Amino acid sequence: MARENLNDLLAFVAVARERSFTRAAAKLGVSQSALSHTIRGLEARLGLRLLTRTTRSVSPTPAGERLLATVGPRFDEIDEELAALTELRDRPAGTIRITTDEHAASTILQPKLAELLPDYPDINVEIVVDFGLTDIVAQRYDLGVRLGDQVAKDMIAVRIAPDMRMAVVGAPSYFTNRTRPKTPQDLTGHNCINLRLPTYGGLFAWEFIKAGHEVRVRVEGQLVFNGTNQMLQAALSGCGLTYIPADLAQPYIDEGRLKPVLKDWCPVFPGYHLYYPSRRQSSRALGVLVDALRYRI
Repeated sequence: MARENLNDLLAFVAVARERSFTRAAAKLGVSQSALSHTIRGLEARLGLRLLTRTTRSVSPTPAGERLLATVGPRFDEIDEELAALTELRDRPAGTIRITTDEHAASTILQPKLAELLPDYPDINVEIVVDFGLTDIVAQRYDLGVRLGDQVAKDMIAVRIAPDMRMAVVGAPSYFTNRTRPKTPQDLTGHNCINLRLPTYGGLFAWEFIKAGHEVRVRVEGQLVFNGTNQMLQAALSGCGLTYIPADLAQPYIDEGRLKPVLKDWCPVFPGYHLYYPSRRQSSRALGVLVDALRYRI
């Protein structure tokens, strides 16, 4: 096969996986117009339409799906073998992609990586913040970070943080003309700051437990965010009550800028874990990273 045909197939795989000419062009380091020209040329040579294009999306046709299923894994195998060659070098090297939520990224990954990476200049780390329960195999991540009870049983899991307590907090100004909730059910009468989960497109239900009695409350309010830091800032501004990890709220509780409520109802969740497929052959770089992040009492 001519070399240009291989390049065209690589371009097709990138567009088909990204479902976007813009993202694929950025990933490949080419212009969008050049990429579009390449795909049109490939389709012309094959005599088949491989991609369905609309103003909002790009998706493979049945022929495109078949081609992607055939050549995509082959290119992945080549990439994996080339990456494996870097393990022959003296120092751990390579790029490690991690999917995580905002809280773990800012409180665990960033501080630990700031200590680790200066000693390993050939290791690169890409962190993608996502509250969805991402399929790390399908999305081609090396590692995921989730709470312990969210990790699938077929994954290797490594604890990287202690158990996490939640907190319901609001600014003193919010309580000026409001009665503090005594039970989770009382939250239905409050202006609550919500978190939207992309996995199901719904709002996160606030979870509580007391004396073995578990309660999930669907609260309502004027503000919805997709990140805990925004929820925290909104609560500090007096916009309502929010439900966030206690370690985020504690400095502001100590300063008197936030007041906790329902403390005896707030649950403790299993702490954050790194996870990755059990069948994956770990690289030296991944091993170094996992060991550095491992939680030690």
